[in-house]
Amino acid sequence: MGLNPKMLQQMQKQMVQIQESLGTETVEGSAGGGAVAVTMTGHQHVTGVKIDPDAVDTEEMGMLEDLIMTAVNDAVTKSQELAAKRMSALTGGLRIPGLF
Repeated sequence: MGLNPKMLQQMQKQMVQIQESLGTETVEGSAGGGAVAVTMTGHQHVTGVKIDPDAVDTEEMGMLEDLIMTAVNDAVTKSQELAAKRMSALTGGLRIPGLF
């Protein structure tokens, strides 16, 4: 079953719409039981960082830095999952090379 040019054109249009909408959707990654939270768009642009004041200890800055890194990586993973989910809705679960 091949895709005709009209179907491909429609899919391309929908992919552009999905990519644009990912810029307005957000995910939140966290670490340390919520001590550090990072908000990120579906385009993987960090829009916010929240740090619980109890997580700030000048003697333990390395731990806070690790929590921030973990929260950012968690948000990136969730952002990628969101993008894959949106594209999967378009492709019906088909794995198309070059798309997530």
